[in-house]
Amino acid sequence: MKRLALLSLTLCTSAHAASTITIATVNNPDMVTMQRLTPEFNKKYPDINVRWVVLPENELRQKVTLDVASNAGSYDIATVGTYEVPIWAKNGWLKPLNPLFSKNASITRAYDLNDVLEPVRKGLSYQGQLYALPFYAESSMTYYNKDLFRKAKLTMPANPTWQQIQTFASKVHNPSQGVYGVCLRGLPGWGENMALFSTMVNTFGGRWYDQNWNAQVNSAAWKNAMTFYVNLLKRYGPPGATSNGFTENLTLMSQGKCGMWVDATVGAGFLKDPAASKIVKSVGFANAPTGPGTPRGSNWLWSWSLAVPKSTKQEDAAFKFITWATSKEYIALVAKTKGTWAAVPPGTRTSTYTNANYKKAAGDFAPIVLSSIKRADPTRPTKDPVPYTGIQFVGIPQFQALGTQVGQ
Repeated sequence: MKRLALLSLTLCTSAHAASTITIATVNNPDMVTMQRLTPEFNKKYPDINVRWVVLPENELRQKVTLDVASNAGSYDIATVGTYEVPIWAKNGWLKPLNPLFSKNASITRAYDLNDVLEPVRKGLSYQGQLYALPFYAESSMTYYNKDLFRKAKLTMPANPTWQQIQTFASKVHNPSQGVYGVCLRGLPGWGENMALFSTMVNTFGGRWYDQNWNAQVNSAAWKNAMTFYVNLLKRYGPPGATSNGFTENLTLMSQGKCGMWVDATVGAGFLKDPAASKIVKSVGFANAPTGPGTPRGSNWLWSWSLAVPKSTKQEDAAFKFITWATSKEYIALVAKTKGTWAAVPPGTRTSTYTNANYKKAAGDFAPIVLSSIKRADPTRPTKDPVPYTGIQFVGIPQFQALGTQVGQ
């Protein structure tokens, strides 16, 4: 009887100790990998159960914003970006992470926060406090199919212009063979087509607002950028471009259907992954294109990151997960699982870029990614001065609705 009672007490204690965290994340390939590796997290923390809510980018933003703003508490971890973090932190919607690091000395030592790239840390901070940890960070760059370029006798420069991109697109565009000159985001959304298009506006010499917050969307620079973008996609882009965001264009590029693709640097690892890409040996890399106005603001700065909403009741469990999923240990785990260091979440840690295995696997694109992230300056994104921060977005709460409306 005593043994039975002791067993019963043990089971009750274990059941009570177990906790469940709900994670809301975007359906990007890196996040899908994170979901698949949940059993590895459970090996380290068997008393924490993980429930996933995986959504397309636009839907994720709507649902998570509504939930966090209303303090509903549906999510213990939210996938957020460099746009949301400072705004949400200011509103008191997120838990500051510095106190959690202070409470967990062993995690802090292993995590090595100073290893996280400074521009990324700054982008996820507000008033000196860190509010999210970067799962991966990115700028933007140009991808091209070297086989198609060789066939057309073209050479991609290290620093292409948008005019050169248009010329190259006209040479390799062959829709009858299922090959399109250039793939660009056309899916409406402030973080979809407007991410790319805002960089075009910047480098064509435009801006969203002047110093007095007067809208500049009717300026000549805006008109020139918009005309160029629309004509480029209509003439040399794939059919149904308004349905294509990052994920759709990544698929097209990886299947050899795009002569070029201008998008997030995070795509490089997938295009070099034999399990996901048919163009591993023929993909080339260059910097993001510049326009006729200025090189400033031609490449963006973004980080998909993990934050803990203020409304969570599982603070400790959530902190354990976000430090695990953004750690050096996790990056090595992805390399082992995928069979290549080229596929690891990029852009977050100095140690990744000094790792000999990563240099060997990602040597043709890693330097471009790192220099692009370091070069991106959200405080000086345009030719003329502006009252906001942000390169591919305007760092104000209203931009989420405004950017999507303009994108549509």
